[in-house]
Amino acid sequence: MLALKRSMSKVVAITALFVAISNAGAANPSVIVQSIKGDYDDVKERVIMAVENRGLVIDHTSRVGAMLERTGKDIGRSHQIYQQAEVIEFCSAAISRATMEADPRNIVFCPYAIALYVVAAEPGRVYLTYRKPLPTGSAQSVKALREVGKLLDGIVRDALK
Repeated sequence: MLALKRSMSKVVAITALFVAISNAGAANPSVIVQSIKGDYDDVKERVIMAVENRGLVIDHTSRVGAMLERTGKDIGRSHQIYQQAEVIEFCSAAISRATMEADPRNIVFCPYAIALYVVAAEPGRVYLTYRKPLPTGSAQSVKALREVGKLLDGIVRDALK
């Protein structure tokens, strides 16, 4: 009986830790969420234009919403999360080079990604979300990572105009 109580205490402690971590992630200041009322395709086009107007090229578009719809049926999950959801990935040769010259471990921040989505429960509101790298490391690394953040901020700001 004592062993069962100890096991249950461990389960409760682990569960509390996971809840704390999940809640901390929701309030993560490096995850930026913006939204605008409008048409998904129009907002997506504005994001693409904001990227391309900076001389950058879209590397890949992940169709996350379609993947979730398709695989949800296979695993018995029918709840629709998004009406539409994609992640647009791109890079900047100059900013990426500066970032990785400052610290080769900064490769983890490339490519840059901006997610666009419409939540099924909120039709007509398009969300733009991105991870802004937390400036860390040497002074050179901090400077380069701040440039990544400025780039992402500017793209989203332009897309929301």
